[in-house]
Amino acid sequence: MSTTKRQFFAGTAALFIGLLLTAPAPARADDDPSAVLKQIQSSGELRAPVMIGEEPGYIKDPKTGEWSGFYVDFLKEIADDLGVKLQPVETTWGNLAADFQSNKIDVAIGVNPNPKRGLVVDYLWEPLFTDAWAVATPPGKPVKTWAELNDPSKRIVVQKGSTMQVVAEQLLPKAKITTVEDRNLALLELRSNRADAVILAVFDALQVSKQGIGELSVPEPMLRNPATLAVARKPGNEGFINFLTNWILQERSLGIAQGRLARSFEAHGFDLSILPPNFSF
Repeated sequence: MSTTKRQFFAGTAALFIGLLLTAPAPARADDDPSAVLKQIQSSGELRAPVMIGEEPGYIKDPKTGEWSGFYVDFLKEIADDLGVKLQPVETTWGNLAADFQSNKIDVAIGVNPNPKRGLVVDYLWEPLFTDAWAVATPPGKPVKTWAELNDPSKRIVVQKGSTMQVVAEQLLPKAKITTVEDRNLALLELRSNRADAVILAVFDALQVSKQGIGELSVPEPMLRNPATLAVARKPGNEGFINFLTNWILQERSLGIAQGRLARSFEAHGFDLSILPPNFSF
């Protein structure tokens, strides 16, 4: 074989090997950005956490076990848009990260960005609505500022593993902070005169105030907190995140979310006029 032919075949072989090396690898299931979305639709259900003692967002009928509330209404709308049924999963705020990691839930609603949960959970950047942090205090003992509670003599109760715990630890390091599993236990501490304040989202504090358990205060500086959605951080959830983001944008831009919240609060007899004039959701 001539030198020219040998050089031709060697060059061709090298080119062929190069093409093999640079060719894209076969697509894996994990590479499908809609893998999670397809899995939810194929299962026929959307699994979402629901919480005892978190009215009016989550309300459980003690006779039937059925769930309602404005958060549940939002979740049912998402499930309908996906063509599946909502499957409530009873849990607590402190267990959300573990529930995502163990694949018990697909999406959580009304959550606040939490740095520890953020290690394993993806929060949507657009909030469904804006809340604020408030405190329930014993009747006749309102507070004007957070600084009033940052004292060793003050007993602050929060739900374990919640964003409320983060707020307390950052703003009230001098106070005695007690963690409990859920809101009902926190309010029991307040009723039993074992708490000077319970940190709550402002709409939850409205519920507590309506029940006559404590007095609502929105301390200054006002801490606004976004109520958003969260999904597990795992391959293939880009399409699900995109769907949820577009759903939130529609809810907010058309006033659907704000209208639903206002109707729910009015239906439960909440007096929104007691909220600070510079607060809006």
